[in-house]
Amino acid sequence: MKEKEQESAKRAEKSSSKAKAPAPFPPRLKFYYQQQLRPILLKQLGFKNTYQVPMLKKIVINVGLGEAVSDQKILEIVKEDLGKITGQAAVATRAKKPISNFKIRKNMVIGLKITFRGARMYEFFDRFVNIAAPRIRDFRGFPRDSFDGRGSYNLGLTEQTIFPEIEYDKIKKVFGMDIAIVTSAKRDEDAFALLEGMGMPFAREKKK
Repeated sequence: MKEKEQESAKRAEKSSSKAKAPAPFPPRLKFYYQQQLRPILLKQLGFKNTYQVPMLKKIVINVGLGEAVSDQKILEIVKEDLGKITGQAAVATRAKKPISNFKIRKNMVIGLKITFRGARMYEFFDRFVNIAAPRIRDFRGFPRDSFDGRGSYNLGLTEQTIFPEIEYDKIKKVFGMDIAIVTSAKRDEDAFALLEGMGMPFAREKKK
């Protein structure tokens, strides 16, 4: 009987400790969006309720690797660097059809992709705009006209070296990447207001 009582007491203790465990604090940028930016955008953009206010949905990084067709080592090098930058394992993108001129067969790996959602999305965006972007050579802000009209903003980077996770002396291959920032906005103006409010460093508007 004593053993059963001890076991039940241990189970009760474990369950109570789980119940008392604090909820993980949201990423800094997500907290800022929810508590400060969203109410501002609600008034600024003239929406009637908070559900209409645009928000980040996902961020997708794509790296094209045409050279990997003839050298699979490049694929592994890029995959390793992407893992350091993002903290996630990259997914291979494959050719949908053969292209004989480039010696590409159907289903051959031709690139790598990483998709961020949730907390990791906010954390990556925060690091990108506040730490990595200012390290771009001769950086004067991202262009204002790279929205696609469907709530997404697309940009290209020429070097992965802007990310502090990459040690310059240990670089084996310099590569660029395309980054798609997908929002729930239905208009470019709303998506711009969201990203600017979250710290996206856009280029200054040209004087007419």
